[in-house]
Amino acid sequence: MFIHRQVSRAVALLAGLALLAGCAGGAGAAAPSAGASTTAPTESKKLTVVTHDSFALSDELKKQFAEETGYTVTYVAPGDGGALVNQLILTKESPLGDVVYGIDNTFAGRAVQAGVLTPYTPADLPASAADLKADDAGSLTAVDFGDVCVNADRKWFAAKKLAIPATLDDLAKPEYQNLLVVENPASSSPGLAWLAATVGAKGDPGYLDYWTSLKTNGVKVVKGWTEAYSTEFSGSSGKGSRPLVVSYSTSPAFEVPKGATTSNTAALLHTCFRQVEYAGVIAGAQNRVGAQKFIDFLLTKQVQADIPGQMYMYPADTSVALPKEWVAHAPLASQPFTVATDVIAAGRDTWIREWTAKVIG
Repeated sequence: MFIHRQVSRAVALLAGLALLAGCAGGAGAAAPSAGASTTAPTESKKLTVVTHDSFALSDELKKQFAEETGYTVTYVAPGDGGALVNQLILTKESPLGDVVYGIDNTFAGRAVQAGVLTPYTPADLPASAADLKADDAGSLTAVDFGDVCVNADRKWFAAKKLAIPATLDDLAKPEYQNLLVVENPASSSPGLAWLAATVGAKGDPGYLDYWTSLKTNGVKVVKGWTEAYSTEFSGSSGKGSRPLVVSYSTSPAFEVPKGATTSNTAALLHTCFRQVEYAGVIAGAQNRVGAQKFIDFLLTKQVQADIPGQMYMYPADTSVALPKEWVAHAPLASQPFTVATDVIAAGRDTWIREWTAKVIG
């Protein structure tokens, strides 16, 4: 089963992370404010990389980085993108590690405002990655991106002789009643991204009226992507009952039957939100030099080419060739819905609270 962003860590893991935080950050480590340090960057023989729980990179590349730098590298994953940012903030005085990967644009503003990052801009930052910046201070470096979109089960709609919906408004029409399953934005990264899509499309508070129409039309809400896509969605291995699901524009590339030229599913490219994932140096890092080297490493052609097959996201360096299956079956939206990171940071908690009251009750 391919990897997507979803909540999957148990609370018990946090106790272990607290112990690790003490080791990685050092008992007396002080977290300097972003960009305030005038001393030489710190370096040690150990590097702790903190990621979301869907981070994946080829073992060969991990080994290559360790051998080239001489570092002993430890990877720590406290949860999905939201849990990742929460833990960085909670452990600010004794950081979990040196460098973070997996903060997305729905949580980037919160991380920047909390001062848990030390700005760093790679010398060889690709122009396409620079265009995806989270803020003007260089607190985060874009590593990959993708579109969160509604996916449709082509075979289901063909069998029912029903046209596949194309737009957000189509999803609220009576002919698509009880067909859509979405992830809860309070517990799911793609769920939050798609909530942001509706804010971008309908405005605030217009998005609440839109969600009222979806609720009236029988939208089903589940905790996370795995349950939505692998259990409830009819077009996946789970063979669920719902032919419409919030997933990724890349998902259809993994639903092409062996020997076939057409995917069993399709992404609705007029329903998408552009999700960007970032890496950053953690404020108070014991190995700030190593953190910067790791970010540089993530932007190398080798790693950027590895990202589609490992994390099912588009490389931030758009000059990197994509898998042929993606060219055929995983196009990006030409006009995705976008919301600025500072707007998301200011509105996210209110949106989730209002959405919960309106949709869950």
